Amino acid sequence: MQKVPVSLWTLLAGMIISPISIWIGQNHHLLPVQASQQAPLVDGFFNIMFTIAIALFLVVEGTILIFLFMYRRRPGDNSDGTPIKGNLALEIFWTAVPTVIVVVLGIYSVNIYNQMGGLEPGSHPHGHVAHVSGTAIAASMSDGSQSLVTPNIGIGRSPQTQGKPADLVVDVKGIQFAWLFNYPQTGISAGELHVPVGADVQLNLSADDVIHSFWVPQFRLKQDAIPGVPTELRFVATKPGTYPVVCAELCGGYHGSMRSQVIVHTQGDFDSWLTENQLAQQQGKPQVVALNPADLSTSEFLTPYINDMGVGAATLSQIEK
Repeated sequence: MQKVPVSLWTLLAGMIISPISIWIGQNHHLLPVQASQQAPLVDGFFNIMFTIAIALFLVVEGTILIFLFMYRRRPGDNSDGTPIKGNLALEIFWTAVPTVIVVVLGIYSVNIYNQMGGLEPGSHPHGHVAHVSGTAIAASMSDGSQSLVTPNIGIGRSPQTQGKPADLVVDVKGIQFAWLFNYPQTGISAGELHVPVGADVQLNLSADDVIHSFWVPQFRLKQDAIPGVPTELRFVATKPGTYPVVCAELCGGYHGSMRSQVIVHTQGDFDSWLTENQLAQQQGKPQVVALNPADLSTSEFLTPYINDMGVGAATLSQIEK
């Protein structure tokens, strides 16, 4: 019986593994809904990496299973295994393939990051940063003067929006343990982020205490808010709905409760929200949009949750004691 060449087995394995890994890589349903212009870019990159990972998994695990069967110890065979020496060609092959994959993915990821605006987040001043104040940086110029510039850290202007001002600017401040949203053009302050669908939105991020990280999984965007260093996050929401805003940086004892939401409106609904909130904040007192849990007593912090916890006021008072 003529032995089948290894090259033919390799070709057959490739014909089987390739469509399986591509199908799984494109139909895994592991990611949440796409709700921003940047999301398809990230998902496309993730799908490619996942496809490669599935292919490598099938090759490695399939080889292990085949070898377990082919080279198993037969009954009555107590001899030593066949001594195998190193194979230079094989060593080069399995070193070169991962190297090429990593280099290609690295170049591709830089291209994706640039399309998202990561390489052009803001103005790039000549000179060095001399002073930080609010959401602007005072930079020393070559003539000794200073000028205020926008943040140059974060996800900013994409090639499509280069040179164009944002449709909506929102100042976002992270504190232990809440997100505060201020709309400087209208004077509205809120504990939630409201944006219109299809608008180019720029978030100017800052923090008063420790590092926080502003993350919206459905947008596939995450940016740190750093004390004393203003950062920027610019995006275009594409799907109306309500999506969670999560702090993705451990920022203290109540880090897990540092959550808010971004509400993506149609343009008409967003205009109505602006009008209603402008009237409400002009007529009434400023609303409290966040409380620091560290400033609350044990009973004050737990009171909103006593029904869910199944305890009464008497038990709560005992807990505080």
